[in-house]
Amino acid sequence: MSTHSEPGRSQGLAIDVRGLTKRFGRKTAVNGIDIQVPDGEVWGFLGPNGSGKTTTIRMLCGLLKADEGTGTCLGFDLRTEAEKIKRAVGYMTQKFSFWEDLSIRENLEFVARMYEIADARARVGDTIRRLGLERRQSQLAGELSGGWKQRLALAACMLHSPRLLLLDEPTAGVDPKTRRDFWDEIHRLSGEGLTVLVSTHYMDEAERCDRIVYISLGNIVARGTVAEVIEQSKLFTFIVEGDGARHLAETLRQSHGVEFVSFFGAALHVSGRDRDALERALAPYRGQQGLAIAEAVPSLEDVFIQLQEESAPQERPAPKERAPQ
Repeated sequence: MSTHSEPGRSQGLAIDVRGLTKRFGRKTAVNGIDIQVPDGEVWGFLGPNGSGKTTTIRMLCGLLKADEGTGTCLGFDLRTEAEKIKRAVGYMTQKFSFWEDLSIRENLEFVARMYEIADARARVGDTIRRLGLERRQSQLAGELSGGWKQRLALAACMLHSPRLLLLDEPTAGVDPKTRRDFWDEIHRLSGEGLTVLVSTHYMDEAERCDRIVYISLGNIVARGTVAEVIEQSKLFTFIVEGDGARHLAETLRQSHGVEFVSFFGAALHVSGRDRDALERALAPYRGQQGLAIAEAVPSLEDVFIQLQEESAPQERPAPKERAPQ
């Protein structure tokens, strides 16, 4: 169906929601979120565990009713047309949710029947070929590695030709090559006009997105392109590396103007928003034999850590390491 003929569809927006709110008892899991995702773009959804990412995604795909807020997903009203949304989007959950005692093909044929897809066997065959599952189509899902389970889950999401994919930490627990192959497929699909919203903890994945949204404790605290989010942070970062760099971490953390210190391999990233104070904190170590100190453009991970420290200082969960390239 042409996007121009869809009732209520915001021009050029696959997702257009405002004030999205969800409460569980006294806890507000999602607090007045606004998201407008243009057609054909890949957006990254970042934030620590418990920040509200999954709850937001479940509201967007019609599985969870918002307590407050309005808007559309693929032109369908979030409040009154949830069933239509479910049939128009592809949703990939965090946890593998297919039948482990059925083969890949059997799982996909079952899903195709649930969607009442005409000529289901042919559609399943096309999807299996498209996602490179031919050699494993008779293998039981329970015998698959994490990467192949992920590919099966993506195939199931694509069976009904959705125009929007909502992917909830789809690459958790898979190896770097599988993750890279997965993202190559996502961008290929985006090139064909598919819109993607994907939650992730991996900074290299976030950097592959057109735009990112950072959510914490149910609130959006940063959004934009990677470059825009880094610029908005007003952060300065110095890299300290060489002999004994790691031993300076605790001392530097206690220094005025140093907001956080993080380990990147054998080097330290020392960050804060007062550049002069950072210079003064590092001055005693400049010229020290075997130690190099240089200013660098903050990485997205530096900003991610800053946002975690500011929005949930009581938790301070350890950031995930950047995946090897």
